[in-house]
Amino acid sequence: MGRRRRRRAHRHPERARPGRRARSDDRRERDRGRVGGAVPRGLPAAVRARGRRVADGLAAAPGRAHRLAAGGDRRSSVSQSRRPGGDGARRLRDLDSVRLAAAAVTGAGRLVGARAMSVAAEILGLRLAGIADEAQARLVRGAVSTLVREGQDCSAALFLADGRMIAEATAIPLLLGCLAPALAETLKRFPTESFRPGERVLFNDPYAGGTHLPDMIAIEPAFLGAQVIGFVAAIMHHQDVGGATPGSLPTEAREIFQEGLRLPPAKFAAGSEAEAALLALILANSRAPEAVRRDLAAQLRAGEIAAARLSELAAEFGADGFRAEADSLIRYSNDLTRAALAELPRGRWRYEDRLDHDGVALDRPVPIVAEVALDGQRMVVDLAGSAPRSQGPINAVRSAVMAAACFGLRVATGAQIPTNAGCYAALELRLPEDSVVNPRFPAAVNARTGTVKAVANAVLGALAEAMPERFPAANAGASLVLALAHGSGRGRRVTAEVVAGGSGAAKDRPGIAGLSTDVGNARNLPAEILEMEAPLRVLRVARRRGSGGEGAQPGGDGVVREYLALDGPIAVTHRGDRHLSRARGLAGGGAGASARTTVLRADGRSEDIPSKAQFALGAGDRLAVETAGGGGHGKRKEP
Repeated sequence: MGRRRRRRAHRHPERARPGRRARSDDRRERDRGRVGGAVPRGLPAAVRARGRRVADGLAAAPGRAHRLAAGGDRRSSVSQSRRPGGDGARRLRDLDSVRLAAAAVTGAGRLVGARAMSVAAEILGLRLAGIADEAQARLVRGAVSTLVREGQDCSAALFLADGRMIAEATAIPLLLGCLAPALAETLKRFPTESFRPGERVLFNDPYAGGTHLPDMIAIEPAFLGAQVIGFVAAIMHHQDVGGATPGSLPTEAREIFQEGLRLPPAKFAAGSEAEAALLALILANSRAPEAVRRDLAAQLRAGEIAAARLSELAAEFGADGFRAEADSLIRYSNDLTRAALAELPRGRWRYEDRLDHDGVALDRPVPIVAEVALDGQRMVVDLAGSAPRSQGPINAVRSAVMAAACFGLRVATGAQIPTNAGCYAALELRLPEDSVVNPRFPAAVNARTGTVKAVANAVLGALAEAMPERFPAANAGASLVLALAHGSGRGRRVTAEVVAGGSGAAKDRPGIAGLSTDVGNARNLPAEILEMEAPLRVLRVARRRGSGGEGAQPGGDGVVREYLALDGPIAVTHRGDRHLSRARGLAGGGAGASARTTVLRADGRSEDIPSKAQFALGAGDRLAVETAGGGGHGKRKEP
């Protein structure tokens, strides 16, 4: 009976005992007086849990700002008014007086104070991230090529008018990392003040901020009146941009001229004759013109819509307010990054990874050496000791290598820090001249992914020398990319798929099987989609059990995929790694298994395929792929 009464009292608070209700009301009144009630959702869960304790003692602004800070007015969304200077903008200006304790949790779990950030800046950061993610979604939904529609090989980011990055989509770090250098190079040619409404830039030149020729970069300015308030940059891998082989990934290329059409940054007005002429030039050089045409349309439209969203958002804040709050976001990330670096050990550590070969000299491994220095205020990544410029296409330009260094810094300092230009102010990258990680024109660069992945492995490996409990063992390296083409002439169909290996194990968890890790984040292609795109039957998709390195935590297993050619010839470009090397273990863990690819011909002959090769499949031929495993962590305990 008593239990039933208690339940009724819970459903009807007015029937509860007066004393209990009074205590509850007192508690609510105390909570309203705390700025901690407005701890923003964008902060990590650990910070939110401590938010009230951190914010106790901060003075809340009177009136509406006080109620908003305490969470008492749910109608405060900035989206209520899109008029410059409207109610939404006034509310944000009122909230500027309410300061939050900016805090982050380091890897050791200790709370580190940093410069305070306004509620308005927090709201701005969340909305900027939303715009970037919407642009990313539009790139994927609008594309027709399998590598983008299924593999999501694209990315987007937002920038201030001066070129500083303020938000990026959750996408592929390798592509995201090159967008800031790409915009910087563009602004050298076309200063911000030279842009007029309706103008945009399109290019793919790796020596002007790009990564490799299939990756087209579109830059769209956002205006507030006649003034450029920011930029949207979108990058997308395109099916074919010409060159020696279908898919524009020739593994034997020795110069960039063999890799496809190279476009320097070109500025033009949307819908103009110049735009039509440029697009006609691109399509005339592609083996898959219809796919490229539709993908480019999706890419340009995604940037156009994101720029409109950015303009609307800036209008709510006003030009000065928008810049001020964006500066606050960048300072906030910079403060938290430097605070996190101050918690790390100080010193220098060195690590070497290796690529099998460059696709031309198949008997010559390619060393990638990283020395990482931490001094409590910055992180210096020095790649001196890496191989000289390669004959083959594994060279990686500076903008691509920067993505790996940025990734290493983010892993070291923590993912809870908002991603913007402030994260990377404490990073210094040193590259040897005319090397595989900083080649001179006209070096071939289409297979740069393996090199960038090796740089990421080397940077994390160097940090793991100092902090093995915080970093994973080495991973399987570059995912295997298979570019497939069949048919002839303008009717030729080109498709591609990505097959990942295993990730490295960490101290507290095993590696993951078949996962594109670190600077990669592309998805695999479903078997049904591949069978629709190419005359292949997928015979087997399986986990390559036991391929991960042994250890207290085993490395992630690789993947097995087997294909049967139903028709021929099918031209295949095979671009992978770890056939001649293994992902090293950490803290006594074992190395992962090497990768292997075999072709079983219809007449019974068997051929081993090197990690970088071009070959053809005939009807009845079988292709078997086994990707590498990740390294294990810690010594395995005997049963």
